[in-house]
Amino acid sequence: MRKLIFWLARKKAFTDLIARTGMRLGFAQRFVAGETLTDGLRVAAELNQKGLRVSMNHLGENVSNRAEAETAYAGYEEILSELHARRLDGNISIKPTQLGLNFAPTLCQELLERLVHSAAQLNTMVEVDMEDSSTTEATINLFEAVRRKHENSALAVQAYLYRSARDLERLKPLHAKIRLVKGAYLEPASVAFPKKSQADENFRVLLRYLFENGFFPAVGTHDEALIEFAKQLAADNGFEPAGFEFQMILGVQRDLQVALREQGYAMRVYVPFGREWLPYFMRRLAERPANAWFVLKSFLRER
Repeated sequence: MRKLIFWLARKKAFTDLIARTGMRLGFAQRFVAGETLTDGLRVAAELNQKGLRVSMNHLGENVSNRAEAETAYAGYEEILSELHARRLDGNISIKPTQLGLNFAPTLCQELLERLVHSAAQLNTMVEVDMEDSSTTEATINLFEAVRRKHENSALAVQAYLYRSARDLERLKPLHAKIRLVKGAYLEPASVAFPKKSQADENFRVLLRYLFENGFFPAVGTHDEALIEFAKQLAADNGFEPAGFEFQMILGVQRDLQVALREQGYAMRVYVPFGREWLPYFMRRLAERPANAWFVLKSFLRER
């Protein structure tokens, strides 16, 4: 199913249909707050009212010039300002290629450091997303440089990559907040575990390493078995419920998000918004067949 959806994502007729109908029929809004910052802030406020923290992401990736990178940077500065002005419990999450990592790593680091500095002034954080494996090394290099200067920065690490155990050993001296996720890109078997069961097992190994080696673990999963495993690791290693956090994406396991918060755990929801929502949305479809069925039912209702 994942391979089929990624194949469809390269077919213009299919992606045009999704882009044209996603917001109108509402199925895209299950996973994307909307196309504007106003939409994102509205959803963030609704989640805060339920006791859920948020991580705001302005969708977009792989910019190709300095002007686009600086526009993305300015957009994130606005998000930080609005979160603070509205007293919302949230941070921002950025993709490095949105700030120019692919063509100008020095510019990307400069812009990221400015964002992290701004976030520190407002008593919040910047989380750095991990993209496909071609950018992993450059992203870790970027994070190490920024984290050494600014403690209010965090990084996502993907459990399906073979290299991730070595990456955590490398990052251990920084005692950083690490958001551990399974990974949502279509990667070759030469760099990533091909089977879900293998990725799940590596998730457990890496999660144990986070809890036992001085990191602030951010458990990025919707898998209830892995969530229970994280709870047990936290208890075994003396973590209070507020000493780590769970993270989930908008629109998935919504009842479980609230339930975890009611149990006293810190729960953060990834809130993406923006006009460039299609690549993110297609990855959400590829993650779980149920997501694809949800979209199909929307089309059937329309017909």
